[in-house]
Amino acid sequence: MGRLDAFDVGAKKLTIQTEFFARPAWRIETKIYLGGELKKLYTEDLEGSAEDELQKRVNDFHQAKIDELTESLRARKSQ
Repeated sequence: MGRLDAFDVGAKKLTIQTEFFARPAWRIETKIYLGGELKKLYTEDLEGSAEDELQKRVNDFHQAKIDELTESLRARKSQ
């Protein structure tokens, strides 16, 4: 279970990959790559989450990271 999105940012590719891991404890990891190089890793603990809500949590976490990056890139562009 997860999501993967990629965007062109100038001459480089920005890739956002979110995955669900069940072990050792339920968690989401989002990795941000720029030009194939890992730049950031975000983790959220899902202990106590309802199983039927997991995909929604993965999607929401992934979209939140995309939104943060978009805002950051817009702010840089306007400076």
